[in-house]
Amino acid sequence: MSRRFAIAERTTAAAEGDVVVLLIGMRINRFWAVHHWLPVLVSMPRMLRELGKRPERGLLGHLLLTASPRTYYVVQYWESKEKLYAYAHAPDTVHHSAWAFINRKEREGKVRGHVGLWHETYVVPQGNYESIYADMPAFGLAAAHGRVPLEKRGRRAKDRFAYRPEKAAPSAGADGA
Repeated sequence: MSRRFAIAERTTAAAEGDVVVLLIGMRINRFWAVHHWLPVLVSMPRMLRELGKRPERGLLGHLLLTASPRTYYVVQYWESKEKLYAYAHAPDTVHHSAWAFINRKEREGKVRGHVGLWHETYVVPQGNYESIYADMPAFGLAAAHGRVPLEKRGRRAKDRFAYRPEKAAPSAGADGA
């Protein structure tokens, strides 16, 4: 399904199990210090392109957002916190080289105060999230996990919060016999 076109129905995210959400961003503290904040600003789209080419790394979807002319952030949805950590610590990634650049500039005393960085990570257990999309293209959690008709999870928010996927019955011989 296309993410660009509105779907004329009510849907909900097809997420099952825990949902991992990373909010990550930057704040330009001194606009005139372009040489300090521009490398930070352009590194996020590079990371997102890298992750888009390597889906096995675990990024399911993202939203780029602007909070103000000086504050930018990304909402990211991940398969698991383990995959998020693995990407964050992998030496062969754009993230690694971006952090090395920032740490080097910080040691040299050249970045302090010019650009602010932040992130927040949430692991949201099943039963603690719900969603509804009315006449919307795939967005947010539904863009990351897919979507299903609202009726499959419940028409009311409390029903969607209470949704638990049906567990498949064990197949004959599954116990090793």
